[in-house]
Amino acid sequence: MAFQIPGIPRRVLMASSAGLLAAPAVQAQPTPIKIGLVALLTGPAAANGTHLRDGWMLGMRHLNNQLGGRPVETIVIDDELRPDVAVTKVRAAIERDRVDFVVGVVFSNVLAAIMRPVTESNTFLISTNAGPSTFAGRGCNPFFFTTSYNNDQVHSVMGQVAQDSGYRRVFLMTPNYQAGRDAMAGFKSRFRGTVVDEVYVPLTQLDFSAELARIASMRPDAIFTFMPGGLGVNLVRQYRQAGLANIPFLSTFTVDEATLPAQGEAALGFFSAASWAPNMDNPQNRRFVSEFEGAFNYVPATYAAQAYDGAMLLNSAVRRVGGNVSDKNAVRAALAAADFQSVRGPFRFGTNQYPVQDFWQLQVARRPDGKFQTETVRKVLEANVDPWAAECRMPARI
Repeated sequence: MAFQIPGIPRRVLMASSAGLLAAPAVQAQPTPIKIGLVALLTGPAAANGTHLRDGWMLGMRHLNNQLGGRPVETIVIDDELRPDVAVTKVRAAIERDRVDFVVGVVFSNVLAAIMRPVTESNTFLISTNAGPSTFAGRGCNPFFFTTSYNNDQVHSVMGQVAQDSGYRRVFLMTPNYQAGRDAMAGFKSRFRGTVVDEVYVPLTQLDFSAELARIASMRPDAIFTFMPGGLGVNLVRQYRQAGLANIPFLSTFTVDEATLPAQGEAALGFFSAASWAPNMDNPQNRRFVSEFEGAFNYVPATYAAQAYDGAMLLNSAVRRVGGNVSDKNAVRAALAAADFQSVRGPFRFGTNQYPVQDFWQLQVARRPDGKFQTETVRKVLEANVDPWAAECRMPARI
């Protein structure tokens, strides 16, 4: 016997029921994962941040703007190379925009400024460039990972190159901030010769005439320098103009794809060091470089490659936790697994959540198409663990 509500015709009930059965189910759309992407986009070193941003964006394009199947909203933050500005903007991204991850950062002084605001909010900070030693040892943090390196490592490559080349007297020059001091320490950790001078310059310096005159008078066997962005552009041009190119130019982040378009022939033959170069021959890297140049019309630098790897790392982690980024311990374990194909080849994290990886001596070359890039000369360090990892006492759980 059919049940009927008094006062409502049976035909209306039947029609209503049929309508309910025919209505399509409404699928709840997954909420986007929010990324606060910190990239320097103003001033003389803005090219570095542009590479970083574009490397991340290419990663998002290759992942269909998803991480582990969830849509992504990227909030780009220009830190302006001002730590106080970076802190204000990053706090807003965490407290107002509710970002799930903070990614990026070119300079170590900016990273040092935002480290506490980010990690104390239980938000993961994935540095795709800055890798200061201060957070690799006793200052290691369970909410901090980097897809780049420890600052000391990459500079130590040039110390080893100088040692292997038989140079006895080397002139050192870097900017006066944490990464510059790390560069000095890294180089000297493997160089056993004499440091004829150790010069620190302001991050804003663009005229190196006094320092070049000093190099000319001292006639070292080689110089070692770390001068990122606009500092590197001016130093390389002035070094060549001063007629000093017969003194071997060993550097890190001074002649690279971010500075070479402005340096051009002045940088030809100069040396650098990195864990990656555009000519590395593996499928992931060939696709990355080809499609990056197609999308942005310039040759990517390490800033772009490491940001691209950052996107792939986060994708692997979110996929591993089934899209649930609220379980911080599970996310941390998923990040530590580093289950992705890096553009640089073998990649894994050490106990301090810094990469264990190979490092190469590079040299500036002109490609057949007329563009400049750095190219591998030889592998200097293999599966290298940074020198501070042993001091890290990482908690098992957050």
